[in-house]
Amino acid sequence: MSENTGAMTWEPYRVKPGTVGKALPGVEVRIAEDGEVLARGAIVSPGYLDDPERSAETFDADGWLHTGDIGSLDQDGYLSILDRKKELIITAGGKNISPANLEALLKSLPLVGQACVVGDGQRYLVALLVLDPEVAPGWAARQGLPTGLAELAAAAEVRAELERGVAEINGRVSQVEGIKKFAVLPDEWVPDSQQLTATMKLKRRGVLSAYAPVIESLYAD
Repeated sequence: MSENTGAMTWEPYRVKPGTVGKALPGVEVRIAEDGEVLARGAIVSPGYLDDPERSAETFDADGWLHTGDIGSLDQDGYLSILDRKKELIITAGGKNISPANLEALLKSLPLVGQACVVGDGQRYLVALLVLDPEVAPGWAARQGLPTGLAELAAAAEVRAELERGVAEINGRVSQVEGIKKFAVLPDEWVPDSQQLTATMKLKRRGVLSAYAPVIESLYAD
């Protein structure tokens, strides 16, 4: 961030995979109650020029920069970035959940190419799953199934395989993070589309808009 002079943490020698290092000398880093990463020190800007309202949103009275990232610090002070705060799902019960973590787990399933977890303001989480266009047809051929993605999305065998995978993932996360229902979409998400950016990042708003009826059906108890 330019607000912290482009630097906050670094550890070039004792690297811990999955982390972005420890706070630089003279820099304080802590995690707020809602999981947001905060930083304070000489590298942090005092605010935006001639924009006190925006400054108050980003820099608090104690000098802490609110980065907008959700993260965690381990016992050695190494920082891990988990998600963006604006991406957090807040359930009806008030629980803050990082969808990116769950989506990464879902995409680790062999048949899944893309995933979007939904649940903001809801009692439970659901997921939209897109089959991997390279892996799923090969798997289907070995099972004696049609290899078209649209046909596979509706196949009972695919559903059963994904149910096993989702159940295994649910056993690795907390109860509130568990995926209660999911839909297998007959589409392929491609770069620079309503669903994905050119660099294959999820366009959450676009997905929620495109598949609103599907999401609604998952919550139709």
